[in-house]
Amino acid sequence: MNRPMPVGEPGRPGHGGAHFVVLPDHEAAPAVAAALPIPAPRILRYPSGRPWLVGHWTDDEITVVETGGTLLALLGRHPAGTERPAAAAERLRDLADLDRLAQTLPGSFHLVAAKDGRLRVQGTASGLRLVFHTVIDGITVAADRADLLAAATGAGLDERQVAVRLLWPVPHPLAETPMWRGVTAVPPGSHLAVDADGRTARHRRWWTPPEPVRTLRDGVDDVRRALIDAVALRTRGGGTVSLDLSGGLDSTSLCFLAARGDAHVIASTWPGRDPADDDLRWARRAAGHLPGVEHVVWPAEESPLVYADLLEIDDALDEPTIGMMDRARMLAHVPRLLAKGSRLHVTGIGGDHVAWCSEAAYHALLRRDPLLAVQRLRGFRALFHWPLGPVIRALADSRPYHRWLADAARDLRAPAAPPATDALGWGMPPRLFGWVTPHAERLAGEAIREAAAHAEPLAPDRGRHVDLHAIRDCCRIIRQWEQISARAGLPMASPYLDDRVIEAFLSVRPQDRVTPWHYKPVLVAAMRGIVPDGCLRRTSKAQAALDAAEGLRRHAADLHELWRDSRLADLGLVDAAVLKDLAGRPDTPELRKAILYSTIGCEVWLRTLEPATKGVPR
Repeated sequence: MNRPMPVGEPGRPGHGGAHFVVLPDHEAAPAVAAALPIPAPRILRYPSGRPWLVGHWTDDEITVVETGGTLLALLGRHPAGTERPAAAAERLRDLADLDRLAQTLPGSFHLVAAKDGRLRVQGTASGLRLVFHTVIDGITVAADRADLLAAATGAGLDERQVAVRLLWPVPHPLAETPMWRGVTAVPPGSHLAVDADGRTARHRRWWTPPEPVRTLRDGVDDVRRALIDAVALRTRGGGTVSLDLSGGLDSTSLCFLAARGDAHVIASTWPGRDPADDDLRWARRAAGHLPGVEHVVWPAEESPLVYADLLEIDDALDEPTIGMMDRARMLAHVPRLLAKGSRLHVTGIGGDHVAWCSEAAYHALLRRDPLLAVQRLRGFRALFHWPLGPVIRALADSRPYHRWLADAARDLRAPAAPPATDALGWGMPPRLFGWVTPHAERLAGEAIREAAAHAEPLAPDRGRHVDLHAIRDCCRIIRQWEQISARAGLPMASPYLDDRVIEAFLSVRPQDRVTPWHYKPVLVAAMRGIVPDGCLRRTSKAQAALDAAEGLRRHAADLHELWRDSRLADLGLVDAAVLKDLAGRPDTPELRKAILYSTIGCEVWLRTLEPATKGVPR
């Protein structure tokens, strides 16, 4: 029997992180603000007295200036002080002139501006900070969370979009559609513009990725400067800041940069259970060069396994995320770091997405510089054990993106493509698995075909498209993790996902960013002289496969319980019997490939939408 799926309660106690709604200077705005599901909100007002921003934020998360008839707010992590925002607002003639400020300020923040009755609302180019909008009482209302707007309008859950999120992976641009009908997302790199009538709204592009034309030598100084600025934003003001230190290039680089700042630095290491995991050895090597940094090593056996605590999750999020699989692991060190006084936790997440790039870049490079491309492709074949046939077919494939996407809709049940096809194409083609019903397959297929009719890639060539799509996918997970961590009491930041850092890396030629002969060559060059050479030589990377496999065995009963009363099954999207059978066979070989992640993410998210009653099962 199908049961209705209510919209969650984003304003309920315990909702984590800053969140806000933006209203036009319109006579309907006060009534809309009063009806928003945000208990005891903070309110910033227009000179007219009407509400402009309504929500929750701390004083150090917001900078507001009012000058020359312009209201300007930055919400998030950005340079201290009002000098640059005030100067930009003072000389502002049109809201489009704010492009320069948005394109030059370091950090990660939302920008909201109002002038002459018009509004501009934007997030980041990366997609880490998003903007949504809908119409309430005849006016356009924007927010940084889709569920805030859905709750305010009573919007219904979009069942087709739930089916889309069962895909593995979700191709561009399908993840940009919110989970509720009537709520619209602003694509990353665009801003929402609302006219003076408070009703007319449109999207305007303010950011385009840089052309990847700089050599490593030409680009490395900008990469170094962008990373220095990004980390300095997090350590300014002193206090205690914690960082992950896995011993990998990404986290190690950030620890050395943070040690140059004003804050006391705690470097936090969770060793893996796998005896082959060499993270701890490399982390200790780095810590040995950081005498002013407090290095803490947590007991490996105390780290939660993948799939832990899935039945207890009650975070209010505005979309499903595969990040739920590692939620318990991500939060495990929060109480310990809070006890040590950490005010912010900085992660190296995103380094894999910006300091490296897709081998698909060689699809275009083969046509521009065939000699270099063939030489490198031979190296990749040896490195990844790619058979020659799939490599040749992938390189010969010249389908435009919209056709590739349309073709994908016909192959949702096909076996996985060869690794070379995924690596050298427009990305991994989406798949559905045996427990997904024909009804869900029809819904997902319809959505893909509709998107393919007008889909444009994120960049003209497939290498740059794959890189940008990977960054956006990563940001969607980290966006949710930041909210979860803030709710637990410790705000989180990921400097590699700042727009300025992303731009600096993306401006370097792909043949200098990805090569079979060197690991993350741009990051290594940028950190030369900051990180000791001995710490820059690591080329291995822990995979946590043992933790995932053991998690399946240890938490099989929880997974069985998840499917015993499945909300996805109630919607007719999965066959719960098949999933319960899989839960009883945790050593099934295909489960090692994380194929359950998207399904579990959707199931857990649907449960969080239901109002929780203490002591009463959902």
